[in-house]
Amino acid sequence: MVRSKNISPSWNDVKTALLDFDRAGLRGLVQDLYTASKDNQAFLHARLGLGQDQLRPFKASISRWISPDPMKGQPISVSKAKKAIADYKKAIGRPAGMAELSIFYCEEAFALLESCSMDGEKYFSAFIHMYGRSLEIASGLPPTERSIYLERRQTQITREECRRGSRGRIQ
Repeated sequence: MVRSKNISPSWNDVKTALLDFDRAGLRGLVQDLYTASKDNQAFLHARLGLGQDQLRPFKASISRWISPDPMKGQPISVSKAKKAIADYKKAIGRPAGMAELSIFYCEEAFALLESCSMDGEKYFSAFIHMYGRSLEIASGLPPTERSIYLERRQTQITREECRRGSRGRIQ
């Protein structure tokens, strides 16, 4: 069936087109996708288990979007930081990696809150949501792995409690 030019191609169209590729052609297509973007590289490295630190590019993206360089005029984007976690989940989605990234997100957000006295309601709401999600993910890990992440979460809570004044505000 020939599709109209007005309709966007779907995954089924892509699958059909891939049937025409031989092994070398398919490898060339994957190579072109690999060189097209760092996101594609991070995805393939994670999916194929390549490199020593497969979480590094996802953490770099979280850092970039949660605590950008103000001297470069970079904006904060909670949605793009969360996308890094979603991209990892699509690539491989290992529970320990998901816990690491969600807790790392909270650590980055907390560091930004400490340094900038952020008071945006959307930012706080996203932080609280990710905090709960990180606890949920960490709680689903085996006990030996879980304790590492829960200790990191407790360290953040303790640091904030130490900074609170008698009126309950961060000083």
